[in-house]
Amino acid sequence: MLTSLSISNYRSIKDITIPLGPLNVITGANGTGKSNLYKALKLLADSANGGVIPSLVAEGGLESVYWAGPERISRAMKVGEFDVQGGQPQSTKRLKMGFAADDFGYCVSFGIPIPYNSFFSKDPEIKYEGIFTGSQPRPSSTLVERKGHVVKVKEGRQWSVINQHLPMYDSMFDQLADPTAAPEVFHVREKIRGWRFYDQFRTDADAPARTPKLGTRTLALHHDGRDLAAAIRTIMEIGDKEALQNAISDAFPNCQLSVSMSEDGLMDICFDQHGLLRPLKASELSDGTLRYILWIAALLTPRPPSLMVLNEPETSLHPDLLPALAKLIMYAADQTQVWVISHSNRLIASLNEHPECSGFELEKNMSQTEVIGQGLLDKPNWKWPD
Repeated sequence: MLTSLSISNYRSIKDITIPLGPLNVITGANGTGKSNLYKALKLLADSANGGVIPSLVAEGGLESVYWAGPERISRAMKVGEFDVQGGQPQSTKRLKMGFAADDFGYCVSFGIPIPYNSFFSKDPEIKYEGIFTGSQPRPSSTLVERKGHVVKVKEGRQWSVINQHLPMYDSMFDQLADPTAAPEVFHVREKIRGWRFYDQFRTDADAPARTPKLGTRTLALHHDGRDLAAAIRTIMEIGDKEALQNAISDAFPNCQLSVSMSEDGLMDICFDQHGLLRPLKASELSDGTLRYILWIAALLTPRPPSLMVLNEPETSLHPDLLPALAKLIMYAADQTQVWVISHSNRLIASLNEHPECSGFELEKNMSQTEVIGQGLLDKPNWKWPD
């Protein structure tokens, strides 16, 4: 489980470190930085999937995503005695992201390359990566360290260089995740690769979830819901079938969910409603009903990931369905670590009933994203490596 997350200089996030628990609920008004926190976590995941530099470029490059305010905001600026002004930079511009966990933590730092004659001279570069144990990266707890092109691994009290020519546009996860030579790199990469992100399933008339498809055992619902029927059938055969039926009953009393298969092997959802002579197929369901079934398939996965991130799961759901959705999310939080980013007060209130729910409300202060009420004693210890 992740125990803390730290982000520095990403869009509206100048510097934020938050403690994490089994269930984490992020809320706040529009424009306070919830989406930026979500995108930063996805960038961290891209580091282990070989796509972090293209992802940064897709967002406009490092100059576009980098914190646009002054390096330091004085008290006089905050109270309005002086205009917000920039100054001579006191440190090198770096976008930094990292997390601590029960086993191994990871941090990464991005910067602009030294100018050179190339069409790609504005591509972001990975300047630093580190894998560590404990609550924060420290020299004594660091096990693997990458500075520039050089990667070294700690063996006892000695450092051993395992690569001197790692390209600056590649993460060490891309080339050094060897379970023998660098088991910590392999372990952290596989853990991050298992993270799942679900961001507003499609439920329009052409949504992939509405079309019957050939199915195979599906232990993780695709992010667009294309394998919904196969995922539901997998839960019925090797997952918690009782939890699935309870989730349907909580939201739609006297209804049943099943999966049909045509002669040519195409799978589809069958939704039996009290009073109807035949079950409804996925193509006939309302947007809200289909979206709720998609959340069932995602949250009752027979193979829970180490982290599941849900972005505004209440979208298109009737308020009366939110307590049932909250019950589903809390069930998932007993199996894996869950993040929920939400605007819905009703969903948030229901999730707060979970005994290990950690709630964070964001606000903007001088255009910076901050956690309301977070004091020095509430903030986990974190110091970025030099």
